Amino acid sequence: MQEFPDLAVVLLIDDPPHPNNDEARAILKASRELMPKVLAELAAPAERFTKARDETVAALADQMDARRSVVARCAEDYRAAAQWLEHKADTWLVEDHTDDFFCDQVLRGLARDLRLTEQALNESITLQQHVDANRILQLYERLVRIFTAKGWSFERKLYASTSREGNKAMNLNSFIGLMGHSLKRVETSDGVILRDVREGESPDFVMRNSEYVLTLDADSMLLRDYCLRLVYQMEQPGNERVAVIQTPYSSYRGAPTRIERIAAATTDIQHMLHQGMTYYDATFWVGANAVIRKAALDDICVVSTEGTRTVKTYIQDRTVIEDTESSIDLGYFGWHLVNYPERLSYSATPPDFGSLVVQRRRWANGGLLIIGKFFRIVHARHQQGNDVKLGEWALRVNYMASIAWSSFGLMFLLAYPFDQRLLSPWVVLASLPYFATMSSDLKRNGYKRSDIFRIYGFNIVLLTVNLSGTLKSIQQGMTNTKIPFARTPKVNNRTASPALYVTMPWVIIIYSCMVFYADTLSHNWGNAVFAGFNAIVTFWALTAYIGIWHSVQDMVVGLVRWFFVPIKEPQQEAARKKASWRDALYFGDRQMIYESRPL
Repeated sequence: MQEFPDLAVVLLIDDPPHPNNDEARAILKASRELMPKVLAELAAPAERFTKARDETVAALADQMDARRSVVARCAEDYRAAAQWLEHKADTWLVEDHTDDFFCDQVLRGLARDLRLTEQALNESITLQQHVDANRILQLYERLVRIFTAKGWSFERKLYASTSREGNKAMNLNSFIGLMGHSLKRVETSDGVILRDVREGESPDFVMRNSEYVLTLDADSMLLRDYCLRLVYQMEQPGNERVAVIQTPYSSYRGAPTRIERIAAATTDIQHMLHQGMTYYDATFWVGANAVIRKAALDDICVVSTEGTRTVKTYIQDRTVIEDTESSIDLGYFGWHLVNYPERLSYSATPPDFGSLVVQRRRWANGGLLIIGKFFRIVHARHQQGNDVKLGEWALRVNYMASIAWSSFGLMFLLAYPFDQRLLSPWVVLASLPYFATMSSDLKRNGYKRSDIFRIYGFNIVLLTVNLSGTLKSIQQGMTNTKIPFARTPKVNNRTASPALYVTMPWVIIIYSCMVFYADTLSHNWGNAVFAGFNAIVTFWALTAYIGIWHSVQDMVVGLVRWFFVPIKEPQQEAARKKASWRDALYFGDRQMIYESRPL
């Protein structure tokens, strides 16, 4: 429902095309039916308003001012459009606060805007005022754009010629690499491949090209004027070298759990921080949503081979924070990234600790790998005479490495036995500007200033998660390997956490209590107060964000699983089961040459 001309919506389905259980088959079937269902629902209003527009064009061909009957019909069509949206909102199945947001801000928000236009048209009739004919045509064009869109789904795993890497980046790359091509489906021994059509052939697919590409995660939503405003900004003089424009996503309000509310608070503060990064030309692409100039993607495209496949990589998949690395690549080629200073996009926050672990562990991984690439690009830009300014340098380094050094620093503060001489009051006072600024930002975003303490406890219980992601980055850098992309679970009930991540908060609480007791006996009051404060805040955070009983459950389950070793299927048998009918038809039993014995 973006008010944008010539919009094509492509749903990228990344599920295995041949599921092996009923639940996966049902999910895949629903995903494939989703786009046709949406287009079918939009077909009736789109047909009505397109017909009304064409008839109005004919009626107003030789008139400068619209007749009252034409204005009245336009008002009636706007009323019908608003009623369609309101009915959709009234009958929508509301299961959580994200559905509330969709109904109120997306559906009813657009309906309220259309109602305002309807009232203005009716008032012009009542006051017997003339309405310019061109304005009536513009109003009809708006209705047509709202309800008209092309749409289809694309499954890269149906084709042997597209990447098989299990991450979001290659899912996007597979489709972007086909844009602008006329393609032919060809059956081969390895499966169905897509290739460019040859002279005299008729294409099976014509993948349209586009000047702009909008990417949107499955758990995110955009307000109706997102595309219109951001593309308009891209088209302004002086913005020809802007590659990515975005509104870093905000959180849905009305979260039912404490951990979701505090995680949402940190997200909303990040929205404000990203505006300052744009001022210093240090913007990072935040992957939930963005409008991207296709020419910029072509500049950073890398062509490689993956087995027998030729793979075009626009968005790097070396790390699981692929948008961060792509931001560095775009800067090298002289492109800029911009954060638009409005809240036009919203994304879901994990509702429980288990799913939050998956998300934050992914966020903590990769920054240290990318920072080395950034330093090389800084050197290359210096040789080109295009030096990186200090503000950009500092903000980019902080963005990529802050999770690593803040996690190690917090661990050091919690574990090291400070005495009165080391824990100077000036050291404590040095942190006050940071906490004062964050509490001010929380207040401006509609939260409480006291949430600063809840965020402190939130960071302590996530300490092990952040350290794990950081250490994984170091391991990945030493071994030069990719790690699998772990998607944030979307489940109605609780996601179990690995035992380590629920055990460590208990360790911190017990250790802080021991330090408090020892320092109290030795009259080391500064460290005693600090340790006592950490024990109280961490215990509260454990209770509020994880739950004592849930933490015990996860620890017990993790301990029990540790005693069991999964049974691995023999490699030859697994390969035999994976063999398709094409393997049997073209190659027979590939394992036989290894299993045969001499007579």
